[in-house]
Amino acid sequence: MAMNEHMSAQSYYAADVATLGDRIAAAREAVGMTPKQLAKRLGVKTSTLEDWEDDRADPRANRLTTMAGMLGVSVVWLLNGEGDGVAMPEAGGSSPELAKALADLAALRDEAEALAKKIGRVEKALREFKVQEREE
Repeated sequence: MAMNEHMSAQSYYAADVATLGDRIAAAREAVGMTPKQLAKRLGVKTSTLEDWEDDRADPRANRLTTMAGMLGVSVVWLLNGEGDGVAMPEAGGSSPELAKALADLAALRDEAEALAKKIGRVEKALREFKVQEREE
């Protein structure tokens, strides 16, 4: 199955899949800016922007709002992947290696989602077991 059949752009950048830093980097790349260019436009050091993109720090609300406007995405999308954002990467580029890597990533994300659901079911069963144990 092709990546586009697996997941939409909405789920590709969803809060449980991508981080704020992932979405900042994706939006910056979508408009063709380097980290240095965006940092300069925002009035911050390049290292500060890189910290945001690497999830070592979070931008303040005023910077986040300004950045969203510069990148053409909504603040909500930057924060949680919902709303107006950027399209997910296309697998149909000129590089077969890129297409394979993106397809592998989609498959891994699907597996991770299935595992997360399974973990949730097991955790729920354990919580129910603890409640029953206390009642006895």
